[in-house]
Amino acid sequence: MVRAAEKPVRTSVWLDGKAVRRSSTGRAAQPSGLDRDRITEVTVRLLDAEGLGKFSMRRLAAELNVTAMSVYWYVDTKDDLLELALDAASAELRLPDPERGPEAGGEDWRDQLRMLAGEYRALLVRHPWVSPLAGTYLNIGPHSQAFSRAVQRVLRRTGLPARGLTGAIAAVFQFVYGFGTVEGHFIARCAEAGMTQDAYFRHAMSAVGSAPETAGFMQESADMMAARGGGTVQEMRDRDFDFALELLVAGIEAMVTRVGGTSPSGGPGAEPPGTTPTPAERASPGTRP
Repeated sequence: MVRAAEKPVRTSVWLDGKAVRRSSTGRAAQPSGLDRDRITEVTVRLLDAEGLGKFSMRRLAAELNVTAMSVYWYVDTKDDLLELALDAASAELRLPDPERGPEAGGEDWRDQLRMLAGEYRALLVRHPWVSPLAGTYLNIGPHSQAFSRAVQRVLRRTGLPARGLTGAIAAVFQFVYGFGTVEGHFIARCAEAGMTQDAYFRHAMSAVGSAPETAGFMQESADMMAARGGGTVQEMRDRDFDFALELLVAGIEAMVTRVGGTSPSGGPGAEPPGTTPTPAERASPGTRP
């Protein structure tokens, strides 16, 4: 019995030269003003406006006022285009100046880590489609790599040994990934209901608190919710995020002491050669399992 050939595993648009192979060179018959940058820009706009579930190459072509086949002159597949859009969104991430550490009168690693975490959270909220794509693709485009390098530079300055760096990155940015994903989905749900976040929250809490199935849980949580403090949903969420992030920063500080970490210049507890993260371990925070 002959077995059917296995379908090749897809890697990334950023590998094997795919990202640079497609261009408008020699394609004079194609629509004027159409190139891959414009296609990617419109893709991001459509994903923001209509969501990932409604996106299609046919819908994109209609927005560009071209045929679907015209789009395929510039990208091989829909997956390739979504990867390009994912990295285009990552270009919005502000990065700390690598030359402005505390020794140069700039911020220390704690402030820079807070900045990067806040930037990643904001990106996930602005573009709710980013989180599922970041969990689907390798996420190794140039802007994603720039963000990952910035994260690594900051974490290397914490004093953690090299063997703990990938774990620290996972602790911080998988937290941010989850927080930002849930936040973005909540905001989208409120918009779909035609309600403000505060009105939706009050409506939901009233319904949950009055239902026999969940009233007991709400009573058990009453003291915790009261201690959390009032204000708008955004203010409560910001306080939760900031406090959780401070827990992680404090945990990194405590772990440096516990495991006998070292500064980047070396010293007690320095890692032996060969223990730095592998290229796979250096992947963008969104690619981690």
